[in-house]
Amino acid sequence: MKIFIGADHNGFELKAQIAEYLRRGGYEVVDEGDKEKHPDDDFPQFAAKVVHAMEADPSFDVKGILICGSGQGMCIAANRHRGIRAILGYDQETARSSRNDDDSNILCLPARTLTFEEAIGILHVWLITPFADATRFKRRIAQIDELGVKP
Repeated sequence: MKIFIGADHNGFELKAQIAEYLRRGGYEVVDEGDKEKHPDDDFPQFAAKVVHAMEADPSFDVKGILICGSGQGMCIAANRHRGIRAILGYDQETARSSRNDDDSNILCLPARTLTFEEAIGILHVWLITPFADATRFKRRIAQIDELGVKP
């Protein structure tokens, strides 16, 4: 599985820790964030970089991780893109249900409120939970993809 990761200045350190953890676990990680911390950077640019990289990648199984202070801004920015189902991962049950029911493809993490260990616990559950592929879930995802599409 290929994972694209990005963060603003608030999530910079957590991004580096998570990327290293994932690489050690055998994941292909592509860092779409800055290589050094810039206190005045803006989260929308990193959300866009991760989303565009995911869209351009021909691989079947790509995911994204976005990290900012609250996780909310990244989630809002990523969800502006059709086909993206970004969720705010603040606990393991949220991560599990977002994969099982909604086939989420981007995990947004709040760097200000999660420790590295908590973030890894959420991430682990999110990565190992498969999409249930139930008819009602697929129908709902199709409805989401149609929101905002002009006839």
